[in-house]
This record gives sequence, structure tokens and C-alpha cells, in this order.
Amino acid sequence: MSLIAPVELTPSLHDDSRKQLGAFLRSRRESLDPQRLGMPRSGRRRTPGLRREEVAMLADVGVTWYTWLEQGREVNPSAAVMQAVANALQCSPLETRHLFVLAGLPPQESLQIPQCEGISAGTRRMLDTLMPQPASIQKPNFDIVAWNDSFCRLMGVDFATLPEEDRNCIYLYLTHEAWQSRLANPEVLPTFVSYFRAAMAEHRGDPAWEDKLARFFAASSEFESLWHQRYEVRGVENQLKTFHHPVLGVFNLQQMYWYSAPRNGSRLLVYLPVDEAGENALQWLDSQ
Repeated sequence: MSLIAPVELTPSLHDDSRKQLGAFLRSRRESLDPQRLGMPRSGRRRTPGLRREEVAMLADVGVTWYTWLEQGREVNPSAAVMQAVANALQCSPLETRHLFVLAGLPPQESLQIPQCEGISAGTRRMLDTLMPQPASIQKPNFDIVAWNDSFCRLMGVDFATLPEEDRNCIYLYLTHEAWQSRLANPEVLPTFVSYFRAAMAEHRGDPAWEDKLARFFAASSEFESLWHQRYEVRGVENQLKTFHHPVLGVFNLQQMYWYSAPRNGSRLLVYLPVDEAGENALQWLDSQ
């Protein structure tokens, strides 16, 4: 495998990356509890979280330098210094990678990952074999490229009748009433925003990804507001999902992912029952 070549940013894109970097640093700093990190009590805090000078102290960098970094100025941090800042801000591996990308630094796992551009007949047979478990294959940008019948019935969507550009988990949540009504977990929209922000970090300037984001903005002013107000990043992970079906009512399924590559590849999503209610729901869906 070949290493990814550094992307040469245009001035406007580079400026936007620095702005995004500063906003993310500020968001992380303000989310931390000073007492939990052992910071001494020193007067009334006007804003939540750590002060800039406290982050600078924890990262062993100058206060002015860190302030400029958070303000989006041209300070060109090294990988070692950016790692120290990430550690000071208690960043997860995903958040650290996000910082590196926005700072124009090569992430640690900088191998080019092959993308799944087509779905073979064997892959489609695999999805059918997984019945009655709902299953689909999604790209990193949340496009749905293949599915089985159970997945259609679970989400209340006949994907075969949709234009290809509409087959996207986030877009369907923003625009499709049935899809949106099936997802009963709280904070669905903020979670989608954090997922897409994390996934898009390595595709800044890519017209296809920029167009996708613009389409989300056009579909939902709430999505656009959250994008500009909240700077959280989350990786797609296995979790218990709650569904609301107009006939079956509320039931839980375990969401399981399998990736076609170690990172940033297309992923197989399968929903598995965790109790009798889930078993009964999948059997009913399979019978329809």
C-alpha cells in the first residue's frame, strides 16, 4: 500500500481548516472539568471548562502560542506538539486524528484505504443470507449501496424506488418521514452531525463530500445550525438501537458493524435481536 500524499490546500480551504481547528479546540477545552483534572481553585471562572493558560500548562506550550492556535492563526504546530495538545484536552483517538487532519498533519495511520465502488453478486447473496436480520452496506459518507429486504421493512423504505443520490442514512433521516419515525433513540440528529464531521475531516475540499454537506444543509436548517454550533466528533460504533414501528411498537436491536478495511472503508451493518421482543419483531418483518 502507498502512503497518502499530503493534500495541498487552497488559501480559502486552509483558512477554513484553521477556523475549524480553533473551534474544535475551544469546544474540547470548554467541555473539560477543571476539578477532575486537578486544577487549583483560583477565582471565579467566567466560562465553563479549562482556561487557555491551563491547557498550555498541561501541554507544556506557551500561552500565547496556544491562544493563537485556538484563534486559527498560522502557527504550524508539529506532530509532537499537536499530540501534547490532544493529550491535554483528553482527546479520544478519533478526536486526536481529527485535530491532526485539521492542522494539516499526517495522521498516524496514513495508509490509503481501498474503497468499495461496486457490489458483487456474492455480496448481495451474503445480504440475503443474513435474513431475517436487517443488513445493509454503507460508504464512509453514509450512502447506502446495498441492502436486504429486512432492512427495507425495518426502516419503512423501498430503496429500489429511491434515486441513488437519496440513499443516504443522514439525508433520509432529514427528509423521509417513515425513516425518521423509526429511529427512537435520543439525540439522533446531533449524533449524525458528529459522525459526518468526523468522516468529512479527511475529505475537506472534495467536491463530492462538500456537495453532500450542502445537500444536508438545504434539507434541514437544524442540521446546518448544529454543524456550526457544535464541534463534536464521534466514530460510528456498535450500540443498542431503539426502533418504533407503527405495528410492532418499540423494540431494541443490537447494531453491529464490520468494515471492509481497517479504517475509513465501506461497512456492513447488521441488526441483531437481543431479547424476545426483538426476535418477534424480526420474524414479523420477515413474514411480510
